[in-house]
Amino acid sequence: MSPQLVALLLEALKETAVMVAVSGALAALVGIPLGVVLVTTQRGHILQSLAVNRVLGAIVNAARSTPFIILMVAIIPLTRMIVGTSIGTAAAIVPLSLAAIPFAARLVETSLREVDTGLIEAAQAMGASPRQIILKVLLPEAWPGIIAGLTITLVSLIGYSAMAGAVGGGGLGDLGIRYGYQRFQPEVMLAVVVVLIVLVQAVQTAGDMLARKLNKRNISKEKA
Repeated sequence: MSPQLVALLLEALKETAVMVAVSGALAALVGIPLGVVLVTTQRGHILQSLAVNRVLGAIVNAARSTPFIILMVAIIPLTRMIVGTSIGTAAAIVPLSLAAIPFAARLVETSLREVDTGLIEAAQAMGASPRQIILKVLLPEAWPGIIAGLTITLVSLIGYSAMAGAVGGGGLGDLGIRYGYQRFQPEVMLAVVVVLIVLVQAVQTAGDMLARKLNKRNISKEKA
């Protein structure tokens, strides 16, 4: 592979990292609170509101059921309104974030549901407010599962970012399509695939390590 293509590969990796990092951060910032709302507004929970729960649940399900490539094309007017263009790394972040937020929210919801209801009832018996229960019981107990869910979200975003490259989103997918496929350079396609595999492995390993560390911390607190 020529030095020029190596430079292009590094630039594409940088673009992919930016897309995944920014959209992943937005998914966490919005997805975690959304997951909390989805859990706490369920029947019999601390902030029961069936109307809110059903409306949010329907919106999340609709967003999750839309294939990413269709979502990306469908929201082009919104993307242009936000970033001023529909192509490039910045433009790809908009559909990536919209795809990742409901995905992360459902994973967070699943983790929060696994928290022992006895802990919630004990906190209520001691007079804890809903806010205190969320911040001091639900989230601390569910952090290992939440981190694991966000790790899955980041891995999915890496795949989505490669798909975004096929329609002008930049990054490794764009490099693989333009040079590996359209210019018949299989070594470029192979390099892109290898880099994506390494990137996924790195993210998954880091996420697993952090989740295990938080889980051990929770176990130590329980023993204490």
